[in-house]
Parts: sequence; C-alpha cells; structure tokens
Amino acid sequence: MTRTLFEKIWDAHVVADLGDGAALIAIDRVLLHERTGGVALRSLAAAGHAVLAPERAFATMDHVVDTRLGRGDATVMPTGTDFILSTREAAREAGITVFDIGDPRQGIVHVISPEQGIIQPGYTLVCPDSHTCSQGALSGLAWGIGSSEAEHALATGTLRIQKPGTMRITVTGRLAPGVTAKDLALHILSRIGSAGARGMVLEYAGTAIADLDIEARLTLCNMATELAAFTAIIAPDAKTLAYLADRPFSPKGEMAELARAAWRDLASDTGARFDREEQFDAAEVAPMITWGTSPQHAVPLGAEVPRAADPARDAAEAVDRALDYMGLAPGQALKGLPIDAAFIGSCTNSRISDLRRAADVLRGRKVAPNIRAICVPGSTAVRMAAEAEGLHQVFLDAGFEWREAGCSMCFFAGGESFGPQERVVSSTNRNFESRQGPGTRTHLASPETVAASAVAGRIAAPAELGDA
Repeated sequence: MTRTLFEKIWDAHVVADLGDGAALIAIDRVLLHERTGGVALRSLAAAGHAVLAPERAFATMDHVVDTRLGRGDATVMPTGTDFILSTREAAREAGITVFDIGDPRQGIVHVISPEQGIIQPGYTLVCPDSHTCSQGALSGLAWGIGSSEAEHALATGTLRIQKPGTMRITVTGRLAPGVTAKDLALHILSRIGSAGARGMVLEYAGTAIADLDIEARLTLCNMATELAAFTAIIAPDAKTLAYLADRPFSPKGEMAELARAAWRDLASDTGARFDREEQFDAAEVAPMITWGTSPQHAVPLGAEVPRAADPARDAAEAVDRALDYMGLAPGQALKGLPIDAAFIGSCTNSRISDLRRAADVLRGRKVAPNIRAICVPGSTAVRMAAEAEGLHQVFLDAGFEWREAGCSMCFFAGGESFGPQERVVSSTNRNFESRQGPGTRTHLASPETVAASAVAGRIAAPAELGDA
C-alpha cells in the first residue's frame, strides 16, 4: 500500500485507534514560550501532574520580551514581566530546558528549534503557537495547539488527534533571481486563498521546493497556517541532513548514522494518493506585496489594488472593509505608496539568510527621512552571527534600529507598536487589522522589499534604488 510522508509519520506514532478517524498520537517534543508556557506548567502542577519526559520539553522567552538592547526582565507589555518570571520558575521546577534571556540559545521558538536540532525528520512536535507548522521544513509533523493540549502532551506524551486530510502543492521550475520563498508563499495565498488548505497536512514538493535552502523552506512552511492548513511538511533530502548535522540536540555518533538512514526513507511513495493536489510554476512568481488585511490579499509588486473581489475567495464587503482600513482604493498603484515604517523580523523572515539579503539592499544607502526602520533577529545566535559578519553595522549605518531577538512587533499584545494609520512594510506573516498596533496598516513583503521601501520612503523594489 502506498502512503504519503504524513501517513508514514502518523502510523509510526499511533498509540491507540480511537475510532471515527481519531487516534492517540505519541508526541516527541513539546515547545513552550513565556506567553502561555508558565500558565500551562502551573496548571499542570496544580492538578498534581508532573512532566512525563522533561528532556523532551523546551521553553523559550520570545513573545513578550523587550527586544531593545540591554534588556532585562522588564517588558513594555503590561504584566509581561510576570509571564517571564512565571515561566522561568515553572520550567525550572519541572526540569525542562529553558532558553532564557541572556542565553545564547534564546530566540523565537520556531527559529531556535531548527537551530538547536530539536525538530528532526519523522518527529511529532507541538507548541502553543499557530506558526509551529514552520518546522515541517525539516520533515517533522509539527503543529500548533492550545494551552490545555500542551498540559496533556506534557503529562502523558500523547494527544488525541482527528486525522487530517492530505494536500500536495507541487511547484515546478525555478524562482527568478530576486524572487523569494516569501513571495512564493504570498503567490500561493493569492491564488488559492486563506482557506485553500483548510485542515489539511500540506506537503510541498517539486523542483522549485528542492532548490530552496532550509531557511527558505522554513519561511514557506511558516505561512501554511495562513492557508488554514493543519501543518506543512517537506520530505528530507541531502540539504536536510546537512543542516541537522552536529546540531546540539541532533543524534550523535552511531545514533546519527541510524537516524540518517531512517530519514532517507521518509518520502511519499510514488503513486501515493492525496485528497487534493495543486500545481504552480515558479517562473510565474514575482516579488509580492499585500494590499489588504489578509495574507491572501497579495499581488505582484507592480500591480494595482484589485478593482473587484474574487468571488472564490472574498466577500465584496470584506474587500470593502479591508480597503477602508488600509486607506486604499481599487485601481490604486501600490508601488510608490508612501510609508511610515519598515520592520524586518518574525519567525517568517528573521534568519541569517534573510538579514544578509536585506543588508545587501541597504549597504551604502540610508533610510528615507522620517521612516522608522527596525530589524529584530530571530534568535540570539542569528544576532551574534550577523554581528560577526558586520551586518548589524550595515543596518545601523542605514538608519535601522538593531535589536535583541524576539517576536517584537510581529504582533501587538499591549506593548510596543506602530501608530494608528501608520503604513508599515513588514517581513512578518500577518496583516490583520491592528496586528502591529491599533489601527496600523501592514503590507507584507520579503526582507529585500522591506529594505528597499525603507530607503525609498515608499513601497519599492530593490531594482528601483539604482547604484548605492
């Protein structure tokens, strides 16, 4: 019987068949962050339960930490310090690994898990965060859960899951120079919509996917949740094995050889059936920008705001509301639209490759007057690597703020934010109303487009900047 990659991982983790398509699934890794981790651990302890396997659970400080240089436990978010202190204490009492403030391993949970080798091919991994699907780029089955589910996974090493359906997106050909995985993700969203993979385990395949490096695959899988997918996954290849070699939590010695042999067998069988299939040509993907308040509201950078709703994806009233919120009109050009701020960061686009590409755009240039520009590395390891290469100086010389690692202004939780009706070009994953601050207008794009727009003071492509 032929099976998909997902089905092979699922079958290997079924503890009990519960009927009606549900199963009790073994969980290999549980990740926590300080916004919900302390709550889950305290609730678990109050119920009289211990963490079953502390060596398989990890916590980091990322969601509400201050990212300004010289930070401590104090946060801009009201009560944020309480979240940090509670998670730190509860995690240490439970005996789980904590990537704390000041720890060189600290960072955004979906950035540090790959860096540390916590996620591995064939593993199941859960975290109370919707972008946990990012980690499917390293061929594990990784998905977001709620705090109560986190408690159950910590206490029992299992979760009850209704088996999701399967979907494959095959991307053929090659992305053009200057077109990124972020552009590909937005292109797919613009074509099939924010419900295009609802409830599915989405496998990415094809020559264009094989061409992507691991960090680009992490970006692509990150935005599967914007398609309403259960999760995303990419089969392991030589790039996967090379990336995971010698990571702190990767297998060592003889176990490493056994693991690599097993990982090589993780692939969908020829002829395996998927519930849904979609195909895209990478050559058709252009640098993208969003115009509305959903990631599916995306168009090529040189395009105009759509003149009509797409009935397959949008209700007309939803488009009208998005245009009103964004202060735009149908037929209006996006390129050249004045901006107030630029943000590079988040679990989508804050890795060293993202910062290198943005720095290439900024080198020898200056941010336009009155533009607030911020760069927040995804992890302390990324920040240190960037500083070792001198990238931080490129950002600083250009006029960007250079920060410590964390989620920062990817989302507004009562702390730091951009202002009402400020127009921001952002490398983040969501452009919902007030996502980056009450009334803030967010346009999603690649780090290169963010950097170019910061220099131009308007939405712009790197090619428009001319010589530095």
